[in-house]
Amino acid sequence: MANTTVVGAQAIHGQNPQFLVETVIRNRIYESTYWKEYCFALTAESLIDKAIDLKAIGGVYGNQRPTEFLCLLLKLLQIQPEKEILVEYLRAEEFKYLRALAAFYIRMTFRAADVYELLEPLLKDYRKLRQRNMLGYSLTYIDEFVYALLTEERVCDIILPRLIKRQVLEENGDIGPRKSRLLDAMEGRSDPGRDRGRSRSQSQSSHRSSNDMIRKASSRGGTRSRSRSLSKGSSRSDAHYVSRSPSRLRSQSQSSFRSRTHSISPDRIAMDVSN
Repeated sequence: MANTTVVGAQAIHGQNPQFLVETVIRNRIYESTYWKEYCFALTAESLIDKAIDLKAIGGVYGNQRPTEFLCLLLKLLQIQPEKEILVEYLRAEEFKYLRALAAFYIRMTFRAADVYELLEPLLKDYRKLRQRNMLGYSLTYIDEFVYALLTEERVCDIILPRLIKRQVLEENGDIGPRKSRLLDAMEGRSDPGRDRGRSRSQSQSSHRSSNDMIRKASSRGGTRSRSRSLSKGSSRSDAHYVSRSPSRLRSQSQSSFRSRTHSISPDRIAMDVSN
C-alpha cells in the first residue's frame, strides 16, 4: 500500500513513525493531490529533488490543505531513512528547504542529545524562509525556525514530541555545555563593536592611503609622460628640421634661379643692348 510504513521500520517514541502526525492532518495528506502524484514511490535519493523544489515551509493553509512541506515530512516518516542520510541532508547548505525538512525530521525522531548537537549549529544560519499558513505567506529565518523546534511544542501545525531540557542533559553528562558567541563578548575576551570600529578605521585609512598613493602615482606618471612627450617632440622636431633643411634650401635656390632666368625674354635682352 502507498500509505503504509516501510517494512522493518523501527518504532519511534513507542509508536509507528507516521503516527507522529495527527490523524486529521495525516488523512488530509493522504487525500491531497501532491501526495498522490509526486510522493508515490519516493526514496531517500529521489526525495532530494522534491525538497529542493519547495517554495515554502508550513503546516496547513486555506481549507485545511496540507503544504508540500508536510507531505514530504510524512514521506520521510514513512520510508525512515538512515541517520547518515539525514546528516547529509542537513549539511547541504545550498538547499535551505532541504535543510529545514531534515531539521524538522530530526527534531521529531532523534534522541534529545542528538537533536541539540545537530540543530544548534543551524542557529548561525540567517537565511530567509517563506512560511505558509492559514493567513497566507510570511517570512521567517532558519535560525528562528530551528529555535522554535527546540523550544516550542507545536511547529507547522504539528505537535512535537517532548524534548528534554538542555540543562538536564548537561547535569547528567549526556551533552557538553553550549558554546555561545555572546559568552566571549560578555567576558571581555573580544569586543565586536571595537573590532568593527577598528576595522572600519583601518579600512578607511588604508583606503585613503591607497587613494593618495594612486593620486601620487598618477601625477608622477603624468609628469613623466609629459616630459617624455615633450622631449620626444623636441627631438622629433629637431631631427625633422635637420633632415629637411638642406633640401629646402637647395630647392628654394634652384627654383629662384630658374624662375629668374626663365622670366627674362630674348626681346628684353635685345632692347637693353640697343639702348
